[in-house]
Amino acid sequence: MFNRLFGKPKQETNALTTLDKLNETLEMLEKKEKVLLKKAAAEVEKAKEFTRGKNKRAAIQCLKRKRLDEQQIEQLGNFQLRIHDQMIMLEGAKATTETVDALRTGAAAMKAMQKATNIDDVDKTMDEINEQTENMKQIQEALSTPIGAAADFDEDELEAELEELEGAELEEQLLQPATTAPAAPVQVPTGKKPVPQKRTAEEEELANLQAEMAL
Repeated sequence: MFNRLFGKPKQETNALTTLDKLNETLEMLEKKEKVLLKKAAAEVEKAKEFTRGKNKRAAIQCLKRKRLDEQQIEQLGNFQLRIHDQMIMLEGAKATTETVDALRTGAAAMKAMQKATNIDDVDKTMDEINEQTENMKQIQEALSTPIGAAADFDEDELEAELEELEGAELEEQLLQPATTAPAAPVQVPTGKKPVPQKRTAEEEELANLQAEMAL
């Protein structure tokens, strides 16, 4: 259908050739128009000279030739308008053909991609991915399962034993005697005697022991 409306690729080449030919013809007509405009202007100048020379008949002949030149100029202008119109139509047809060809190419590419990735293939691929993922999970679980002697250990018994160890550690910490911090030096104001500090039982016992050792 598109070939009937817009032609085949070979016809596109013909359209380009036709456009080139029309451009050449347009340039030729423009050159002729410039020549005729100069001739018409020259006939006007001649008519003025003959008028100044009182040669009325020659002046009228110059004006007649000027009129003929102007008719040809008008005809050439009409030819140029026709060629311009034809060129615009050909360029529009060429742009339309290229647009349709690009749309046709895009539609064919999309159709090919849809054939390569139909919904059934997508569903099958997703099922395979899910199956492989599930198999990998099972493999990882199998590898993490204890084997040999470690498989016979009771997790509840191990947790109970750990709690006993933690309780014994806490009880041992509570039974340890607290260390006595050294007494901070007392600042005695100037002019006053220091007040003797009262000894604790442990300090009294230590002093007596040091006295006996000195004997």
